[in-house]
Amino acid sequence: MPGNTLYYGDNLDVLRRHVADESVDLVYLDPPFKSDQDYNVLFAEQDGSRSQAQIKAFGDTWRWDQASAAAYEEVVESGPERVAKAMQAFRTFLGESDMLAYLSMMAPRLVELRRVLKPGGSIYLHCDPTASHYLKMLMDGVFGQKGFRSEIIWSYRRWPTKTANYQHMHDVLLYYTKSERPTFNVLYEAVSDSFLKRFKGKGNVLDPGATKKRPSATDTPGLPVRDVWEISIIAGSATERLGYPTQKPEALLERIISVSSNEGALVLDPFCGCGTAIAVAQKLNRNWIGIDITHLAITLIKHRLKDAFGKKAVYKVVGEPVSLPDAQALAEQDPYQFQWWALGLVGARPAEQKKGADRGVDGRIYFHDEPEARAKTKQITLQVKAGHVTANQMRDLRGVVEREKAEIGALICMEAPTQPMRKEAASAGFYESPWGKHPRLQILTVEELLAGKGIDYPPSQQANRTFKRAPKAKARAAKPDRLPEL
Repeated sequence: MPGNTLYYGDNLDVLRRHVADESVDLVYLDPPFKSDQDYNVLFAEQDGSRSQAQIKAFGDTWRWDQASAAAYEEVVESGPERVAKAMQAFRTFLGESDMLAYLSMMAPRLVELRRVLKPGGSIYLHCDPTASHYLKMLMDGVFGQKGFRSEIIWSYRRWPTKTANYQHMHDVLLYYTKSERPTFNVLYEAVSDSFLKRFKGKGNVLDPGATKKRPSATDTPGLPVRDVWEISIIAGSATERLGYPTQKPEALLERIISVSSNEGALVLDPFCGCGTAIAVAQKLNRNWIGIDITHLAITLIKHRLKDAFGKKAVYKVVGEPVSLPDAQALAEQDPYQFQWWALGLVGARPAEQKKGADRGVDGRIYFHDEPEARAKTKQITLQVKAGHVTANQMRDLRGVVEREKAEIGALICMEAPTQPMRKEAASAGFYESPWGKHPRLQILTVEELLAGKGIDYPPSQQANRTFKRAPKAKARAAKPDRLPEL
């Protein structure tokens, strides 16, 4: 089965339709928790400050409704016996609650993930204490009690919050395997001189095959890695931070992938978000599959792979529109997803999505076209229209460009522009840059974008400042014998 594939869509459907039995070596998933909140993408302003603009990436508010009830019934009626019993027990204990709705969503996905795992494969389910105890029981139902290998604690420090409770500064990783002989590459933690002195003459504490009476820092690999991992969260100012909600540090994924897979293995992340697991798999010479249900996430991953690996990142995308009928179907099914997809075609980021508050701006592109020493950030404002458009839309866009003090305005539409629309666009004149003249108002159809046409503005490779750039990937050992300092 070929790897290096991004899938847009519901991961349950993608797993059932596209991922073969026993084809995956390692699964990492960080599903939305039952935290009763919406997650937003926060973009940094051009001066580095935090933006007020927020994009609702996904809602993590689970409710028991007809869809939840249908998912529950499917698992109970046609799922594995142990899983069906576990779900029935949950319903008895939890009732028809929000948590039961969450578990009903997770159960069939975990069953499919077990199906696609190779016999020697591993799965790491990332969760917080809100739902970890329920998920552990569900994982026991899916993988069996013998499938449980470890409950890993990811410990970190962050700015404390006001609470009459202990500070929450850890997540849980539930590590399960499909068989008793999984791929496992032992990593070692460095040990201190005081530890070595304490165990003087007891070399077999560190290495059962040791021949020396007293180990030293140079003749022992260290202590095998524990189930408590001290790994820093991503600092707000770190180059690694891309602005996506719940983004996890690459060091965390490097440890998981290094331990539980080898070069050339296939790594799967069914809730891939901004693609940390994918980026690390690419860096460690693994094949990968990523699945996400938002086109915004798919766009962010594309930018991340391009910035970090350039042409070395070779992959395909499945589920995105590839024709005008596909785009029309997406627009009818989910207007917001269509908008995010269309903006992604031109490298734009979505504008704030609050009802009645978009002020005529669906997306923006920021660019520089002056020497860096005196570069001023300039912008292109975009509107996306899936329905009928007229010259009035062009006049409105012209007003938005003037109000926002933008250099260029672009309209993305499904229908071919009329002559009055073209005339209105031409009347706006040109923006002049060191690269030449660029129409101040531009019209692009979805069909033209699919054919490769883009917005006419200073060359984007040098100029585009829309998304925060992921740092270029540095070569790392695929299976380090000793953990780096974190």
